[in-house]
Amino acid sequence: MTVVNSPTLLPTGVPRSLIDPDGRPRPSSDQFPADSVLLDLHRRMVLGRRFDTQATALTKQGRLAVYPSARGQEACQVGAVAAMADRDWLFPTYRDSMALVSRGIHAVEVLTLLRGDWHCGYDPYLHRTATQCTPLATNTLHAVGLAHAAKLSGEDTVAVALLGDGATSEGDTHEALNIAAVWQAPVVFLVQNNGYAISVPLSKQTRADSLAHKGIGYGMPGVLIDGNDAAMVHVAMTEAIERARGGGGPTLIEALTYRIEAHTNADDATRYRQQSEVTEWLARDPIARLETYLRGKGILDDEAMAEMAAEAEAKAAQLRAAMNAQPDLDPAELFSHVYAEPTAALRVQAQALADELSLDAS
Repeated sequence: MTVVNSPTLLPTGVPRSLIDPDGRPRPSSDQFPADSVLLDLHRRMVLGRRFDTQATALTKQGRLAVYPSARGQEACQVGAVAAMADRDWLFPTYRDSMALVSRGIHAVEVLTLLRGDWHCGYDPYLHRTATQCTPLATNTLHAVGLAHAAKLSGEDTVAVALLGDGATSEGDTHEALNIAAVWQAPVVFLVQNNGYAISVPLSKQTRADSLAHKGIGYGMPGVLIDGNDAAMVHVAMTEAIERARGGGGPTLIEALTYRIEAHTNADDATRYRQQSEVTEWLARDPIARLETYLRGKGILDDEAMAEMAAEAEAKAAQLRAAMNAQPDLDPAELFSHVYAEPTAALRVQAQALADELSLDAS
């Protein structure tokens, strides 16, 4: 029996980072992404945040049933998606709407599920993006399954599973991490540690030095990074994806970040955290951090910022208009795409609904 005891599997003692919260570059052995990549990351975060604030407003107006804001986690979601190839598969959670928008999925399709309308809202195969996962951690198993199938088929595909710190307390995550390492599946697990599983702080979930330290128990590298540093997220994800694509197996990445808004519009965050804590994390804003760095290098100016802001506002206006329009719904679509071939029970239910609607119309 071979016992894995390699120091290369352990994360660093402090989170890896490239850019300080004040926008200054840190001394690091990691290579900075190209300026063009950093500019793209900044633009994606600006657009993502404006989408997020617009979605929050639509929820307050009753246009969405629920919306879990990801404000403050832009660097994690954008940095991860930007590191992926088009052929890779993304497995998101309910809080990863910004990641979906950054992946190229239309904003209306992203929000379709959250207003209770028509299945997942977008074509998973077209975008190589699984449906947003509401049950904690089930997407981790789906990611491993697809990654293993791709490996068996000889496909050059990597699966990326996004999850929160709360999901690491679920058995599904343990199973996914374990079997991914056993199979050496080409999958990357990105834990967005935003400090809370709804109202439960990380200190009540684990006694481990970090969630990244759990990687060594499964025989995979654990990487601890500053999740509000978009440059670092992109670098760490690129390394892990390339490693997986090259046959090196899975990686567990923990990105330290913070959820600025409440868990959802139905949550009162003041019951379990202090405003001073939120204020402290506002000073670590991922967008402001990268903007300061880019301005310091002279590759971002007021004109470029104004163009990005205008683009973000235009997209927000289009989203408002689309979401404020009443959709033309067909109740029969409730039964579409549930199974490849409708079951007998499903056909009976569909006919019962059709009969009921026919009586209502008469």
